[in-house]
Amino acid sequence: MEHFDVIIVGAGLSGIGAACRLKMECPQKTFVILESRDVIGGTWDLFRYPGVRSDSDMYTLGYRFRPWRDPKAIADGPAILSYIRETAREYAVDKTIRYKHRVLSAAWSSKAACWIVETERVDGQNAQGQELIKLTCNFLYLCTGYYDYGHGYMPEWPGVERFHGTIIHPQKWPDHLDYTNKRIVVIGSGATAITLVPALAERAAHVTMLQRSPSYIVKRPAKDKVANFLRRCLPDRAAYVLARWKNVLVGTFFYSLARKRPEVFKRMVAKGVQRQLGNAYDSRHFTPRYDPWDQRLCFAPDADFFVAIREGRISIVTDEIETFTEDGVLLKSGELLNAEIIVTATGLVLKLISGMQLTVDDMPVRLPKTLVYKGMMFSDVPNLAFAIGYTNASWTLKCDLSSEYVCRLLNHMDHKGYVMCTPRVRDPNIAEEPVIDFTSGYVVRALPALPHQGSKKPWRLHQNYMKDLRMMRYGRVDDGTMEFK
Repeated sequence: MEHFDVIIVGAGLSGIGAACRLKMECPQKTFVILESRDVIGGTWDLFRYPGVRSDSDMYTLGYRFRPWRDPKAIADGPAILSYIRETAREYAVDKTIRYKHRVLSAAWSSKAACWIVETERVDGQNAQGQELIKLTCNFLYLCTGYYDYGHGYMPEWPGVERFHGTIIHPQKWPDHLDYTNKRIVVIGSGATAITLVPALAERAAHVTMLQRSPSYIVKRPAKDKVANFLRRCLPDRAAYVLARWKNVLVGTFFYSLARKRPEVFKRMVAKGVQRQLGNAYDSRHFTPRYDPWDQRLCFAPDADFFVAIREGRISIVTDEIETFTEDGVLLKSGELLNAEIIVTATGLVLKLISGMQLTVDDMPVRLPKTLVYKGMMFSDVPNLAFAIGYTNASWTLKCDLSSEYVCRLLNHMDHKGYVMCTPRVRDPNIAEEPVIDFTSGYVVRALPALPHQGSKKPWRLHQNYMKDLRMMRYGRVDDGTMEFK
């Protein structure tokens, strides 16, 4: 079997970042990237619905080692995809990718001190058009994202089959859908809906956003004036570092304010909505039942969502679905929403490590029985890390730290002559807690299948970049919790 020092699974934002880190920090290591699809980009290639963009600014969503040079801080999907692909080419990690290699399982052997990784090549030679290939590696790094690429979440509504129009989930947006002058109902009120609705409204006859409960929606400038000023005055890298830290600190401040003084934060958000829509708006459409950051905030770049409301191109209905009809959706209030196209922006299916089957010395790894170490490894699972981002900040901030830590860990093992590293729970007083403290539907549905976090560090997830920075970039690798052999 072909052998590598490191196998990276996934060629999306985090996988390409991990490969670049390995090139820079561990140039002696051999590695390969296994990607189930036939292109680079992950989420940013998969999602192609109108207006797709990031909620995070690109000074924190971008890689720490490669400045973001576009004047727009809130970038659209194609711009982010170009950034990922340009980075892969610049660091020559695109040559290490093996496309159409879907990882099915990984088995750790303590005797051989390696992982045996079984992959399925889609364009194989056997009768089913698929070929099984086994590779081995010393360290396995999973950069597979957090949701199921195969399908999004669709509730079971009564009467769906009766609807004569088109029903679409944003995760599977058709390439050539013409929605010009169509009446559209978008079901949902999360980040996808807030992104999609104003984009659709540019060409549709009218767009109605149907929400069961509202979200917190905050106006945010698409361009970062401070960052663009710094770029005019300073070299690229210096300007990027300063803009990145400015946005990290601002984001941390507002998150802390929201959690410690939620009523103050609620008033700030409500005043922002009022400034955009005036006193005549119906506040119940913008007053969530939960506290800020119990679910993710939604951002409207340059207030595009509010502008479309003011211009009458979109409307909001807060109600629940009774049934689908031939012509639209009948609500429990008795109101009928006519539609030619219905978009179900109803969320994702959370699927950690892409559903891979893991075994350690022939024993299956049951993720709900594990604790997460430093937000990137599983207890009692050797030589394996995974990349996962923050829920309250940019995805890449945490993934960058994780990749740096993996490189520190590999170099430490080489220096000391170790071949195995395994996080062990040594403190009997550590209590298990849910790994994500979020009330979003996609999280609540998946919690029984997820690992846990612990009540103390290094098993506790801080969701705080500064704390993680101290622990992962500057803290000890041999910290008394990691077992080396």
